[in-house]
Amino acid sequence: MPRRKLSSSKQTSTPSRRQMLKAIGTGTLLVAANHVATRHAYAAAPAAPSSTQPSGAPPVLQPFPLANVRLLDGPFLEAEKRNEAYLLKLEADRMLHNFHVNAGLQPKATVYGGWESVQTWAGIRCHGHTLGHYLSAASLMYASTGHEEMKNRMDYIVSELNQCQDAGKTGLICAFPDNSTQIDNMVAGRRAIGVPWYTLHKIFAGLRDAHLLGGNAVARDVLVRLADWAVEVTRNMTDAQFERMLGTEHGGMNEVLADVYALTGKEKYLALAERFCHKAVLTPLSEGRDILNGLHSNTQIPKIVGFERLYQLTGKAPYHAAAEFFWKTVIGTRSFATGGNGDNEHFFPVNQFAQHLSSAKTMETCCSHNMLRLARLLFTKTPTAAYGDYYERTLYNAILGSQDPDTGMMTYFQSTRPGYIKLFCTPFDSFWCCTGSGMENHAKYGDSIYFRGAPDGSQKNALYVNLFIASALDWKEKGVVLTQTTSFPEAGKTRLEVTAASPQQFTLNLRHPAWAATASVAINGVPSETSRQPGSYIAINRTWKTGDVVELDLPMTLRMELLPGTTDTAAVVYGPIVLVGALGHEVKPGEDLHVNERTIGSVLNERIDVPTFAGELATIPEKIKPTGAPLTFKTDGLGRPNDVTLIPYHRLAHQHYNMYWKIQRA
Repeated sequence: MPRRKLSSSKQTSTPSRRQMLKAIGTGTLLVAANHVATRHAYAAAPAAPSSTQPSGAPPVLQPFPLANVRLLDGPFLEAEKRNEAYLLKLEADRMLHNFHVNAGLQPKATVYGGWESVQTWAGIRCHGHTLGHYLSAASLMYASTGHEEMKNRMDYIVSELNQCQDAGKTGLICAFPDNSTQIDNMVAGRRAIGVPWYTLHKIFAGLRDAHLLGGNAVARDVLVRLADWAVEVTRNMTDAQFERMLGTEHGGMNEVLADVYALTGKEKYLALAERFCHKAVLTPLSEGRDILNGLHSNTQIPKIVGFERLYQLTGKAPYHAAAEFFWKTVIGTRSFATGGNGDNEHFFPVNQFAQHLSSAKTMETCCSHNMLRLARLLFTKTPTAAYGDYYERTLYNAILGSQDPDTGMMTYFQSTRPGYIKLFCTPFDSFWCCTGSGMENHAKYGDSIYFRGAPDGSQKNALYVNLFIASALDWKEKGVVLTQTTSFPEAGKTRLEVTAASPQQFTLNLRHPAWAATASVAINGVPSETSRQPGSYIAINRTWKTGDVVELDLPMTLRMELLPGTTDTAAVVYGPIVLVGALGHEVKPGEDLHVNERTIGSVLNERIDVPTFAGELATIPEKIKPTGAPLTFKTDGLGRPNDVTLIPYHRLAHQHYNMYWKIQRA
């Protein structure tokens, strides 16, 4: 792909590609490419009063608290239950082992294996990241379900971390095998082993979530003391030293420190959050320059989430410009049909998708996790259906499809390799980054179904229905309960019923997805309107009362989506659902659990002949017929040498599959 020609005034100062990769960090400079940055950007806490607080750019919309949304029967509730069962199997004291050791306290249980063990692969150290993810997941699960056992576990972990912090005396709490050595090395400009700031970010985020979602006041105190330690340990670093340090993966440190500022109103946390903004990424993206080729995908995404969070708090335009350009670039030119991106965790040139299709290491699940967090933040500023469409596609395919329906375990990579298989983590011996973000993914399905207008904004009486997921919303401020009943995506329709303590006027905004040519609305059984504007919202402004029922009909059709940069390779999509070929060669549940994510692609790798499709791209959907089973189709005279059964990617497990089909035109 040719480079954009730069003006002569910039050519003399533009760094070389090699220099840029070194400055930004590809994920392989100091450590093997890996990892994740977590968390959902709830950002719900208002900033504390401060006379010097900058003028921000508050969001137009707000999500409802998770505690106000409850899932009803459907695939998301089933996934939530499987995840909770897994969370209950994990032992807090085993995750706390190295925290106790570093604080000089007696451990209460042996440490887990995998990424949590001292014997980590290739010397990479992420010890303690799982505890941070688990603390977030327990907080999310408590908010999502109200189950007291999840709160008990959250409270116990916070209490133990508080004791560790008291015993350690510096404010730092960590599980690194050499305590603060690697942080000290980075601060001093020396080579570090591992990704210490990345790992610490998970602890910061877990404490924040325990406070904001679980109401734990001690978590706030521990979080603030940890932030104070971060301020002190980096105080004497020059800007050049700090920028060099940011060449190593550091998660969403800018975002979580911005949240600490929002909780306290203290400028020192905002200042540190802005120092954690990697200028080698921020500057070109804010100028509309795509510098992503070769970069470690999930090193970058959490930085961008932090940019947008800082835009909310400061109103500084470059932060939002960078976030918006990044999102449009990744979803517009760098994503597969499921919403995932990357190969072997890295972005590659946009004209090379065909070269990466055979990889077993495409689409790291953590990248999808964090792209959803970014889409959610951007949507609250600019409520357009494009964000909702992307969120829906990625949630159903990449996230719901990342969980083993039998064991509840999670994927790391979601392979596009023709004829490969999904591999899932083991419950106690892997603890990949995607295990941690997966614990969170399946604990927060209710967080992006509904949005409301910010109380002091122009849409303060607006309610947005963004996802068609069976659920009940308690809009406490208006005394309204909205119950959504749906079997979507098995059927392209949903039903919304209002229960109100008294009649309430508000505008109900229903997403008309880009994949539906039309969208029809009926109110109380009477046809209301038909939208012929895919990718928009249908706004219904009226006074709502108990018993009002809204029915939304969204006809779903089959279509082919080309692999970017190709004309002869395409995926089959039905509405927002990616369909894959179920190729058989089944394994028993549990046989596809895998310990070492580095060796994905070298196991269960039997050669399987994958059919091709014969015909013209535009007419292929005509030769794909429903079988009568929900969301199940079969090709009819289309496959060569044989036809194939197509099922949703999110339902597929324990057998080999194919996502993109080679098309042989007649």
